[in-house]
Amino acid sequence: MAETTNKQASFIQLTPRINLVQAAAIPSGLTSGHRMCRGCGAGVVARQATIAGQLGDRPVVVVNATGCLEVASTIYPFNSWTMPWLHNAFENAAATASGAEAAFKALKRKGLLKAEPDIIVIGGDGGTFDIGLQSLSGAIERGHDFLYICYNNGGYMNTGIQRSSATPFGATTTTSPGGEEIPGKPQFEKDIVQIMWAHDIPVFTTSPAWPKDFMAKVRQGLDFNGPAFLLADAACPRGWRTGDGSMIQLAKLAVETCVFPLYKAYKDEWILSQPSLRIAKNPSLKKPIEELLKAEGRFKHLFKPVYRKDVIEQYQEYVDEKWERLLSRCVNV
Repeated sequence: MAETTNKQASFIQLTPRINLVQAAAIPSGLTSGHRMCRGCGAGVVARQATIAGQLGDRPVVVVNATGCLEVASTIYPFNSWTMPWLHNAFENAAATASGAEAAFKALKRKGLLKAEPDIIVIGGDGGTFDIGLQSLSGAIERGHDFLYICYNNGGYMNTGIQRSSATPFGATTTTSPGGEEIPGKPQFEKDIVQIMWAHDIPVFTTSPAWPKDFMAKVRQGLDFNGPAFLLADAACPRGWRTGDGSMIQLAKLAVETCVFPLYKAYKDEWILSQPSLRIAKNPSLKKPIEELLKAEGRFKHLFKPVYRKDVIEQYQEYVDEKWERLLSRCVNV
């Protein structure tokens, strides 16, 4: 169902065609009745990913690390998943996917399975940036065929809103509280996409605010013969101290401020996706990060009672430097 636009182009330059009307008619692999918070980005990520998975020719299996998505969608004895789904611990989602992929290959060799399924692994930033990094790196080094999707809400939201290595600089959490002495988390967030790119696999950044781009990247990652990695922006109203209906607005602001630029890369080819490409071609569209920080309650301590302009400027310099570095790599700028 998903077609490519240019057979002569390299893999990463290809863009699968996504028909949103067709996609809208496909039931998501995550159905209603789950217990995620209103406005949670993880549920939207799972819905768009499982719909994109069904645009291919193979069945889909989901492997889900412990976290917000797993806990809220499978509270015993209920289950919100409509496709084969495996749960594992925080640290071993990629290892579980490795074993499943090897088992499917063995079943096919024995004639007990007609086609190997597409495997989508889903984990939060805690189970990906931190606890599951070793398992993920090992599975990629072995070359197992799956798409790993990390929904990044910037903290251990399920267990009490503690900081993770994905928590943004300056954000307040229960373990990096913003105050007069320490203005939130003092470290910049880990660049997990570059770590995954260094494994010589396709990497993608995506946003639920652009479902067509999101689903095209999921489809492209699944079509690759080997492991691929996708990082998705995923708002957490509880941890970010925002309104229930703010997810898409915040996702757009993250892209427009270049805090979360959209791109894909494989080896030496880096491609900016359309929303970020528009900013690259018209720099006046780039918004100051202050607009994003003001929209999230986890940064309110930077504005009152004392305006921490120094912290905001330091974060702006960091974002600007990373944006310029990305532009220097992208072949379509």
